[in-house]
Amino acid sequence: MAAVDKVMGKRGKKTRAFLNVSEKRRYNMSRIKGSDTSIELCLRKTLWKKGIRYRKNYKDLPGKPDIAITKYHIAIFCDSEFFHGKDWEVLKPRLEKSNNSRLWIDKISKNMERDRETDKKLLFLDWTVIHFWGEEILKNTDECVRVIEETIFGQIISAK
Repeated sequence: MAAVDKVMGKRGKKTRAFLNVSEKRRYNMSRIKGSDTSIELCLRKTLWKKGIRYRKNYKDLPGKPDIAITKYHIAIFCDSEFFHGKDWEVLKPRLEKSNNSRLWIDKISKNMERDRETDKKLLFLDWTVIHFWGEEILKNTDECVRVIEETIFGQIISAK
């Protein structure tokens, strides 16, 4: 398991520095983006072409949804399969056999718990929450947009 040390990062915040990590792994992890990922861009471009306007990474809401359709109170998250624990019952045993297993299991478990807490907060604020998996967006973008359009239509009907 990699040693973890708390160090001062950007803007004076404490960050975690992983010691004993190979340069290749460090390089690969540094390239993982938190916003404007390919799956987000794919869905956003399709929504924009359909005339659906939104805000991206909306900071006024808990969890900063990847896409927020403020007019209809819809928060959309584009989740990567690995970091958000898709098929966790299958992934977890595989991770237990890998390097740094404790680190990855803890990280993904915390991500999943944070996702659940964020969903609860948004629902309390009367927002509709939609999660899409990355592969789902890339392979079935039109289906994802259809789900969003149906949600919007449902919001319009219930408002009348």
